[in-house]
Order: sequence, then C-alpha cells, then structure tokens
Amino acid sequence: MLDLPFAFWIAAAFVLGLIVGSFLNVVILRLPARMEYFWKRDAREMLELAADDQAAPPDIARKGSHCPHCKHPLAAWDNIPLLSWLLLRGRCRYCNAPISIQYPLVELLCGIASAVVVWHFGVTWQAGAGLLFTWFLVAAAGIDFRTQLLPDSLTLPLLWLGLLVSLIPVFVGTREALIGAAAGYLALWSVFWLFKLATGKEGMGYGDFKLFAAAGAWMGWTALLPVIIIAALAGAIIGIILLRVRGQDRSVPFAFGPFLAIAMWIWLVAGQPILGAYLHLTGLQ
Repeated sequence: MLDLPFAFWIAAAFVLGLIVGSFLNVVILRLPARMEYFWKRDAREMLELAADDQAAPPDIARKGSHCPHCKHPLAAWDNIPLLSWLLLRGRCRYCNAPISIQYPLVELLCGIASAVVVWHFGVTWQAGAGLLFTWFLVAAAGIDFRTQLLPDSLTLPLLWLGLLVSLIPVFVGTREALIGAAAGYLALWSVFWLFKLATGKEGMGYGDFKLFAAAGAWMGWTALLPVIIIAALAGAIIGIILLRVRGQDRSVPFAFGPFLAIAMWIWLVAGQPILGAYLHLTGLQ
C-alpha cells in the first residue's frame, strides 16, 4: 500500500478527517453537558440534597445522533460528513429546523488539517501522531470556544500522549518533552497569578496551563515562546474581529484555548519554515 500515489494518502487523510470531525462534533456538544450533569449530581450528594430526577445527557459514543430540535433519530444518510449538510441545505429533513454551521465547519476543518499533516510528514509515524494531536486540538478548541472550558479529559491525555511519544522519540526527546511540559505549565501559571495579584481578576483558566504544558510535551521547550506569541497575535486579531461582529466591548471575556490550539498546530506543521524565515529576515542565519 505504500506504493500508492502520495495524493491517495492525502485524500485518504482528508476523508478520515471528515469522519473524525463528525465524531468530534458529538464530543464538542455532549462532553460539556455530561460534565455539568455529573458535577451537579456530585455536588448534590456532597451537600446531602435530594437527587435530581433529570436524566443524564446522551452518551458520547453509544447514543445515536438526533435532531436537537425535534429529537428525531437521524438516518445514516443524514450523517454523511459535510455532504449531508450540503444536500439538506443546512436544514433538518424531518422538521426543517436550521442545522448549526458548526457541524460542517468542524468536519471541513478537521479534514483539511488532517490532509495537511499527512502532506507535511508523509506516510510516517510522525503523521500518525500528528493526526492524534490535531484531533485533540480540534475537540478542545471547539469546547473552549463554546463554553470557555478546557476539559481535563482532553488536555491531560494530550499531555501524557506527548510525553509517551517522546520515548520513541517522534518529535522531540524525553528530556526536551519533560522540560517543555513543566515550563509550559509554570509559564502560564505564573502569568495567571501575577495578573490576579495585580488586578484581582483571573485572566485565564487552569485548562490553558494544561494545554500549554501539552504543547511543551509534544514539541519541546523551545517551541513554547513562538507558540505563545502566535497564540497572542491570533487572539488579538481574531478576538477583536469577533467582538466587533457580535457588537461587544473589550471587557467581554473570550476563550484563549482556541488560539493556543491554533498556534500549537501551526508550529507542529510549519514551525521550522517559520523559524528559518525569521532567522533569515533578521540576519541571524
């Protein structure tokens, strides 16, 4: 199979990314709801309050897809990634309610990002690890964008996976990964507390620390500074645009995790060319 044209592998990665993106839509929508349900259930138990009769939100993997408006189960042909949304013109087949643009956007983003990873790394172990890295980032960024929450169930496995792949090593060695994970966490943890001591406000959440630690685990400590610079630039530009589109002022908080995820992915697939261009322009190389 390795003798197949390289274009085949890129196309296969795109299709696989669309399929995974369809599942990640489910994760983005259902995981926060399930987390909130179990938080409230545990809190009621600790406070010795009466149990809530509310049913748990749908399971991520075992519960079939359904329309969020009319609750009608969706057939297999209603769940074809990207294509079904286009054929249905963005509306439910059963109740004609609009289907969120999030579904095709996440699928398309995941498909393109997966194809770029394979195009960049080739048919290698690096590509396989890069795909896992990409899919985790898409899920984490999607949830943070919607809820301003970065779940431990995504950030911590991503961190541990980064440390594990460093044993091979795939991208960086174990020493660089361990230093990167510790430095990434401590860097944003320090910024958090300095900002809180100076203003009395919390500028970011602990999930950002863990996601930045994962960046260090996957790409080493040398990637941390450029990643945070790219994330800050992306956050400033995209954040201002979003605030103006929504008609909100700058005092409205927005999630930093999506911009951090964007920066991590950019550095994974284009870090060396970006670094080389910077060194060339500054005359350092």
